[in-house]
Amino acid sequence: MKTTIDIADALLDQARDIAAREGVTLRALVEEGLRAVLVQRHRRRARFQLRDASFKGEGLQPGVNLADWSRVAAEIYTGRGA
Repeated sequence: MKTTIDIADALLDQARDIAAREGVTLRALVEEGLRAVLVQRHRRRARFQLRDASFKGEGLQPGVNLADWSRVAAEIYTGRGA
């Protein structure tokens, strides 16, 4: 597919020099670079895993209304010096 993109002159000159030195077309060099970036970004996203931050406890306590934040906060900090 053909498309048009704007590339900074200095970057294009560098790419042309590298393509000529390596004996490849500018198109091949641009495609190789784009593929490398896409793979790298996909790997970064795929590797993320949320650490297990669970702890031993008894879960939600009876009588605590989660809609009442002041009560929840009071329960959280009870006996912790706050």
